[in-house]
Amino acid sequence: FISAVCNFMSHEKCLKNVKIPCSCIAPSLVRVPVAHCFGPPGHYKRKFCTVCRKSLESPAFRCEVCELHVHTDCILFACSDCRQCHQDGHQDHDTYHHHWREGNLSSSARCEVCKKTCGSSEVLSGMRCEWCGILAHAACYIIVTPECTFGRLRNMILPPSCVQLFSRNFSKLHCFRISENLQTESDEDDDVDGSTQGSAKDVQISTDSSKQTLKIFDGNDAVKRNQFRLISVPRIAKNEEVVEAALRAYYINDDQQEYELQTFTQQALLSEDVINRNDAAEDSNLGSVFRESVPEAWIIRAKPKDEEVIRIYPAWLKVGMAYVSLRVNKDSTTQTVIKEVLPLLGRQTECLQNFKLVEVLMGSKQVQRMVLDNQELILNRLKDIRKTSVRQMNQTRFYIVENSKSIVRVNLFVGGLPPQLSPEEYTNILKDELAIKTNVVSVSHVYQAQGAVVLEISCFSEAERIYMLVKDTTVNDKPLNAVVIPEVVASKIPQNCCPLLVFVNPKSGGLKGRDLLYSFRKLLNPHQVFELTNGGPLPGFHTFSKVPAFRVLVCGGDGTVGWVLGALEEIRHKLACSEPSVAILPLGTGNDLGRVLRWGAGYSGEDPYSILVSVDEADDVLMDRWTILLDAEEPAEGAENGVAEPEPPKIVQMNNYCGLGIDAELSLDFHHAREEEPGKFNSRFHNKGVYVKVGLQKISHTRNLHKDLKLQVDQHEVELPSIEGLIFINIPSWGSGADLWGSESDNRFEKPRIDDGLLEVVGVTGVVHMGQVQGGFRSGIRIAQGSYFRVTLLKPIPVQVDGEPWIQAPGQIIISAAGPKVHMLKKSKQKQKKTGS
Repeated sequence: FISAVCNFMSHEKCLKNVKIPCSCIAPSLVRVPVAHCFGPPGHYKRKFCTVCRKSLESPAFRCEVCELHVHTDCILFACSDCRQCHQDGHQDHDTYHHHWREGNLSSSARCEVCKKTCGSSEVLSGMRCEWCGILAHAACYIIVTPECTFGRLRNMILPPSCVQLFSRNFSKLHCFRISENLQTESDEDDDVDGSTQGSAKDVQISTDSSKQTLKIFDGNDAVKRNQFRLISVPRIAKNEEVVEAALRAYYINDDQQEYELQTFTQQALLSEDVINRNDAAEDSNLGSVFRESVPEAWIIRAKPKDEEVIRIYPAWLKVGMAYVSLRVNKDSTTQTVIKEVLPLLGRQTECLQNFKLVEVLMGSKQVQRMVLDNQELILNRLKDIRKTSVRQMNQTRFYIVENSKSIVRVNLFVGGLPPQLSPEEYTNILKDELAIKTNVVSVSHVYQAQGAVVLEISCFSEAERIYMLVKDTTVNDKPLNAVVIPEVVASKIPQNCCPLLVFVNPKSGGLKGRDLLYSFRKLLNPHQVFELTNGGPLPGFHTFSKVPAFRVLVCGGDGTVGWVLGALEEIRHKLACSEPSVAILPLGTGNDLGRVLRWGAGYSGEDPYSILVSVDEADDVLMDRWTILLDAEEPAEGAENGVAEPEPPKIVQMNNYCGLGIDAELSLDFHHAREEEPGKFNSRFHNKGVYVKVGLQKISHTRNLHKDLKLQVDQHEVELPSIEGLIFINIPSWGSGADLWGSESDNRFEKPRIDDGLLEVVGVTGVVHMGQVQGGFRSGIRIAQGSYFRVTLLKPIPVQVDGEPWIQAPGQIIISAAGPKVHMLKKSKQKQKKTGS
């Protein structure tokens, strides 16, 4: 057997075991609707559409939060049953049930109940819990206990009951801070594709001359947008058959007797009385829709009714039933409905004024709520919705809600402001630039060093206005950025839970960040995953500022790790957990710190789930950080007639190494090449090739760097040998894993460690020497070891700190230990053996 609506297939003997709801009734089984979060369209191989169950060949959409995959033209019919990742103002429940999503499992997936294979690469099959990852057959999953414990990663997941976010009409992409660079294009296509792509699939059926293809609109809204579905029916089809096919095309499960087709003409739309005239025409039609001149387009309309049965959902009232059914007639108003519903819910003693009736439209991309006026006639309301769109009526339901005085509190992080101003000055800038209304907007947190504030807004429309306006605003030629941030209720976090704060830099190294963002949002709570190109690390640290214990995972190159550690250093005094341990998923080109801490030479597609397990099992180690003060005594290059002021002193933080001379020059050339054509630098192999090419051009350099600078270590002058590059190293890995210091023992120096409070100083004689070090044939020239360094530059010299290069003007460079040591996470050895085997 095959379902005529959603293409579900079953043997006859298996029909009695079918537990999967068809796409046309799935929405009615959702208790609390949650909209999906669709990213830009992409190509998803060997995946199936959740609505029509066919494979996804053309570009399709997937939800960035749960594993829903859907065709472009099926998106309108997707059920709004995404994971609930936060409390939205009025819900309050601490037990979580499994969130089941059907299909798209690997063919090796095994059922938790019967231990047999439950996945398939041929069809949608099997069920997976979106929180704990447990797998089961469609017939077995109902036996699994409903409560979800969040599985192996439960100590790292930020529990949804601890996160509050007043989102209302903010799009899901805004709520989860997902960048929208491709989103605008996909939204524009959406309107067109709804009408064309879906039809293309069905058109293939109608090449047969005995059949006819018809355009079906589901209401006035579809006509305005020119969004139709195509159906293919026999030329001799009866009227009822066509109505049934039309309802099926829109995934509507109602009785076809309640609907009729109306010829699509512009006049018909304008006339209010079309339905009655249509009835008259119907009689002369003798049961068949088709006569000699058949109109190609039809509108499906609901026949008028004098009374109807509607469902009222008790939503967030603590009531044992899912909904109650109520008969309404043409005199029923919102008030009379509330009056009749309360006794059915056992709340008859309560005052009517304490309740309101809310109309909820369960769109796949947005769930919209509207409070109905007390005198609104319910039957008229239903009639209007059906006229607009029959499908929309199918996605609309009514909730009875208590009139609690819910306080609206939207938190908006605004960055890009001038640093080091007072709260009053920031408020004045926001008044001038964004015209903020101070009666509903207040500055709740100020981050002066970073030029950022957090606004607390008690009005949704004002929050949305500010958010949209910030995107087009610049202050002192610097664009502002805004991020919607959730509130974490620290008191609700379970005792043994240490949530993981994840930062991903999608621009690092091999550009693998996009897929990782998706994987981590899916495996954890999306509210704990932050994209660094969207406001930097500060929104993440601010969100976690009240969490008593958390860990950090940074996905990016060494530069990204330095950026996050620097931000942590600046904000640690404002965090409840001032010393979170930091793990690394190396995405860059060099990844020296990742190598030292055993996270590997670079991410090459390992399973993100096993990475999170490794982070959970990693060991805590300490690491030194260093402050570099750069004080130029001469004006920067390019100053006219040398009259310009010298550059102000600059302070940078260092974790791995600092290079002067040839090493920094190669970095600088590579950096320029990448800035010119960023699209080409999408693989580690290509990046290294460019490094080699740049190096070969520098092979004939003269060795006279030692003449251009002086070195002092712990107050003592140090004689420099004849070298072309001077490198200060904090970790035993340099230039993508080379051991620059060397392993042989030396009486003059202590054995280097990352937490010994000492830096090692090494020289290289040129590109050839660097190549030999990287090949493992030689090590560098050991020069000194110490904790305080002063370098005097006599002429402009290329400098690089942790892979960030520039030309430094003559003057002083002072390197000294920075603040407290940082807690890093080192992958445990047992884990390595397991993965190796």
